[in-house]
Amino acid sequence: MAAPMPSEHSCFFALALCVSFLKCLLINAYHSTDFEVHRNWLALTHSLPVSQWYYEATSEWTLDYPPLFAWFEYGLSHIARFFDKEMLVIQNLNYASPATVLFQRLSVIAADMVLVYAVKECCKCLREDKGKDLLGKPSFILTVLVLWNFGLLIVDHIHFQYNGFLFGVLLLSIARHFQNRHLEGAFLFSILLNLKHIYLYIAPAYGIFLLRCFCFTQNNADGSLQWRGFSLLRLVALGTIVLTTFAVSFGPFIALGQLPQVLSRLFPFKRGLCHAYWAPNFWALYNIADKAFSILGVKLKLLDMNKLPKASMTGGLVQEFQHSVLPSVSPLATLACTLLSVLPALLRIWHRPDGARGFLRCLVICALGSFMFGWHVHEKAILMVILPLSLLAVESREDARIFLILSITGHYSLFPLLFTTQELPIKIFLMLLFTIFSFTSLKTLFRKGGSLLNPLEATYLLGLIPLELICEFVYPLTVWQKTFPFLPLMFTSVYCALGVTYAFIRLYISLLTCSDTTKRIKTQ
Repeated sequence: MAAPMPSEHSCFFALALCVSFLKCLLINAYHSTDFEVHRNWLALTHSLPVSQWYYEATSEWTLDYPPLFAWFEYGLSHIARFFDKEMLVIQNLNYASPATVLFQRLSVIAADMVLVYAVKECCKCLREDKGKDLLGKPSFILTVLVLWNFGLLIVDHIHFQYNGFLFGVLLLSIARHFQNRHLEGAFLFSILLNLKHIYLYIAPAYGIFLLRCFCFTQNNADGSLQWRGFSLLRLVALGTIVLTTFAVSFGPFIALGQLPQVLSRLFPFKRGLCHAYWAPNFWALYNIADKAFSILGVKLKLLDMNKLPKASMTGGLVQEFQHSVLPSVSPLATLACTLLSVLPALLRIWHRPDGARGFLRCLVICALGSFMFGWHVHEKAILMVILPLSLLAVESREDARIFLILSITGHYSLFPLLFTTQELPIKIFLMLLFTIFSFTSLKTLFRKGGSLLNPLEATYLLGLIPLELICEFVYPLTVWQKTFPFLPLMFTSVYCALGVTYAFIRLYISLLTCSDTTKRIKTQ
């Protein structure tokens, strides 16, 4: 007699338990300066009155997250004192006792329970064939793609951050919109914005969707907007929720007259166009084009090398990047490019909303458009695209194709975050594990119709293998390592930027050509 198949619930919790155990194994792994950032925030929120939180500057890692995250750190600090009180002393810079490491690692693992619950809720929004084998069900695949996401594992549980907790709030908000619980979804997103303001990237998708699909209660027969269907009561309810959340978060600082100081910390536009390591986006391609033109100009004696900005010819990957040939880019220019890049998607969900699934697709495009054209984008921001895209990937063959390209490319672009020798086998193993599962599971799910990737796409992704071999093993042995140490990072950024750009184009093609009748997610 055949053994009974495990239930979906037991399988889900087994996956959650196993990944939590894996996170525990990484407690003593390398951690970045972000570890000290959060220790310092624990210390300052615990030791100082609220009025000094956004002025304290003993450490270079000043508080630059919104107030709700500061209160989150404040809450954690009252648990931290039972582990090691010394971590809560502001002057103890770079303090990392074993008890401090244990507490901060465990706090991330515990906060990830929000992500676990959110994934469970998202799985309820998927339409599945009851007769299908458990391992081939979209809900099982989605659970692994999110809970075992390679990017979250290395960024949160090695590099050190709280992205799993934040993405849990985001995915729970998305699930609520699929369940037609729009006020709850809006409330959760308002909380998210007050936890980390990078989620402003996707605020336009939320704003247009809620205005169009919640505040307007009726459509014409062809799906177009019916102006008479506008509900002022719903708009007031929505506005009340959002404004109340922001009032609770920023109210104390407004009362103290500190709002300008808080905003100056949240939006430091004095930073350069690109982060120290170029995120794989349009500006990486723009920068490398400028470098190529400047080198060519010097070779052809059209440019004087002595008059070129040093960073463009010798400095490599720096924050303040001076362009030599192409026009330098201002924050306002990046804002304009970002808005233009997401405008078609916003217009699409305004004229033809296509329910919560159309909203999710627009959200993904807004996140990727902001990643592609934003100012001082961090490479880790690619996770804001990959994780929501996971929901679409288990529902649509074309989305699965885009997911494979973007997740493999985006995850590989995170490799430079872990540069220590002992973490090399860990990141390679976890990357291979996640990639193999993603490819085999999605291929099985969409077995009809042939291969998910065409030969050119497969060749591009396979090109990451020699790129890794060159950057990690070959280049350090060459004479160029001391003269041009930034080249491996540049190669990685530019190569990955090509894949991310291609995925962005494919997403837009999918958005503009998809049929409104193709719906695989419940909208109840």
